[in-house]
Amino acid sequence: MMDFGGTQILKVGLIVVLIAIAGIAAWLVLSGKDGSQDANEVNEAAAVMEDPDTSDSGIKDDSAESAGDGAAGGETDPSPAEPEPAAAAPAPSVEPDIPSLAEAYAGLFPIGAAIEPAHTSGLRAELLKKHVNMIVAENAMKPASLQPAEGRFNWEPADRIVEFAKANGMELRFHTLVWHNQVGDWFFLDPEGKPMVDETDPEKREANKKLLLERLERHVRTVVERYKDDIRSWDVVNEVVEPGDPDGMRASPWYRIAGIDYIETAFRAAREAGGPDIKLYINDYGTDSPAKRDRIYELVKELLDKGVPIDGVGHQTHISIHGPSVSQIIESMKKFSELGLDNLVTELDMSLYAWNDRRDYGSDIPEDILRKQADRYRELFEAFRENKDIIGGVVFWGIADDHTWLNNFPVQNRTDAPLLFDRQLHAKPAFWAVIDSAGQEPQDA
Repeated sequence: MMDFGGTQILKVGLIVVLIAIAGIAAWLVLSGKDGSQDANEVNEAAAVMEDPDTSDSGIKDDSAESAGDGAAGGETDPSPAEPEPAAAAPAPSVEPDIPSLAEAYAGLFPIGAAIEPAHTSGLRAELLKKHVNMIVAENAMKPASLQPAEGRFNWEPADRIVEFAKANGMELRFHTLVWHNQVGDWFFLDPEGKPMVDETDPEKREANKKLLLERLERHVRTVVERYKDDIRSWDVVNEVVEPGDPDGMRASPWYRIAGIDYIETAFRAAREAGGPDIKLYINDYGTDSPAKRDRIYELVKELLDKGVPIDGVGHQTHISIHGPSVSQIIESMKKFSELGLDNLVTELDMSLYAWNDRRDYGSDIPEDILRKQADRYRELFEAFRENKDIIGGVVFWGIADDHTWLNNFPVQNRTDAPLLFDRQLHAKPAFWAVIDSAGQEPQDA
């Protein structure tokens, strides 16, 4: 019987480990799996053997979304210890015993939310029915949704939203008759199917302009005539001003082909089709910026002086916890009220991130960030309450954090939380701040 010393034992053990690793690598190669991913797996196994105390402190495993990262080649837990089971997130539910937003602000202005047709049933529908008395279609009423091809209208998704609003006694806003996005390319093609913007012949350009305005007028009249009895508030044009473009007007195909005549055509057609009782708005983002605010003001005043029927300005109000200041937002509204125009907050949300911030908090959002968001919502709604005489309503661009465009903009698949209810549809600190800002005893929920 041979006598192995400690050194010899260690050497034999190391050889066994190396043989095992080599065997694993060979099996992976023979199995035909992707070599790059397999190399990572082998390297992780080797690292564990070299250092069994490898920490998993940098591993992100705090949501259903991040849980799928491992399968896609993301981080995995190299620790040999059995991981603690993650705490299950609360099931989505509508909290029955909290105040209603709409009721808290009943004496001030309507509270609204943007929705999709799928939100007219289930838990989200119950959340909407409890907290808002105004809704707007997030996408279903945009030009490309309603008329994807010339003369072919798709009414069903929009009709579902209209019926939901009527069944629940909610006001309804229309968004939007004209936009440079989500509009069919067919609008901007000449009779030969060529892009109108490429035409250089003056005579043909004038003919293209005439054709474009005729198409626009038909679209506006058809849509307004269908919904005029159900919808009082209309976004006629959306995002037509861009201070960085020539003349401060967005250089969209609409403007490049027809100048501001397309705006005038849309408002006049909407009024003629809908009558005097509907309210017509120009809607835009960044209205708190002095440069953009002033250019919109100049445009609206020019159109009003020509008799164009504009009733109000929609301030989208996509803001963050970092800015802009509340005073800037209110100052802009006051400027437009001087023209006798109504002001609507049409697309309110509040990102957790500054524009150039590319971090992602994931589902574990720091408490101080949520508190900062709540404080800012409180300041904003206190200002809205104090200026209720010039504000016709406040509409959130969504109702809960599980459905928001900010989860994909400006960073794809980033977790943002810009609204008053979390991903489980439960009230956040921001909700209670807004309730407190009503400045009155809310009615029984």
